[in-house]
Amino acid sequence: MKHTTLLIISILLCVKSFGQINMKDSTVQVIAYWELKDTYTFAITQSKFKVKNADTTNMEVIKYFVDVKVIDSTATAYVMDWHYRNHTVQTENELVKKMFSIAEDINVRVKTNEMGTFQEILNWKEVKEVIHKALIKVKAETKDIPNIDKILNQVEDKFSTKEAIEASAINEIQQFLTFHGGQYKLGEEVRFDSKIVNLLDKNMPFDSETVVWLDEINDADNNWVLRYKRTLNQEQLTKATFDYLTKIASTMNVSGPKWEEFPPLKNETWVASRIHGSGWTTYSIETKETSGEDEIHIEETIIEIQ
Repeated sequence: MKHTTLLIISILLCVKSFGQINMKDSTVQVIAYWELKDTYTFAITQSKFKVKNADTTNMEVIKYFVDVKVIDSTATAYVMDWHYRNHTVQTENELVKKMFSIAEDINVRVKTNEMGTFQEILNWKEVKEVIHKALIKVKAETKDIPNIDKILNQVEDKFSTKEAIEASAINEIQQFLTFHGGQYKLGEEVRFDSKIVNLLDKNMPFDSETVVWLDEINDADNNWVLRYKRTLNQEQLTKATFDYLTKIASTMNVSGPKWEEFPPLKNETWVASRIHGSGWTTYSIETKETSGEDEIHIEETIIEIQ
């Protein structure tokens, strides 16, 4: 049944698609040829775990569905609703379960330009209010957990402003639209430097280096695979993390880390997306790795059309 469903989706996408592949020079251009009232459902799976000495620990898996609908289409912009539902959480941490329950049935309204490049969240005030009310309930239910207010306040900070929401609370939307608006040549690497939001210190963004490349063109099925790798500045990341942990330790009145014993940290993000000629991302996987000494923290997000 799943294969039949995917075949039907592929046929529908082909009917609506426009030519974005140029086989003469092995290039593709990612443009959104979406139509008003287009609606697709995506399964999103987020996994978090640690790897130390070849052992995997602290596994958390969150799965949910998002109904994406194009509600407005003009010559210069698209507006889409992302409706989040049916969250399931696999973890022994009850707090994590409560935290993800607050996202149930949230609707995020996204605006892109005519190419499908992300522009802004239109209903950020509504999202902020929904999260605020949900966190009040969570705080009441977890009030006996030591320092729970500090943890929940950090969560609320992610939804405190439009900029904060766009930078750190809609990662799967940013992932979905990663490559839109660009033109890419098969096998050719494009490198660029950029500033990345520092969630540990909003006033000190990280420097980063990114490389993007077109990995595969499937002309017969009118789709292609794009990849990128982004690396954060190691010295900035290590110093920001040390300062943050020191601040938290001081707040909790416990001993903080020692700089001479603090390992250099490394953070790399990989994204690979298969995109159809209609401009819909049909599959995407993002892997974030933060490592220091012999321990690696891994976060993986998979987006798959249903």
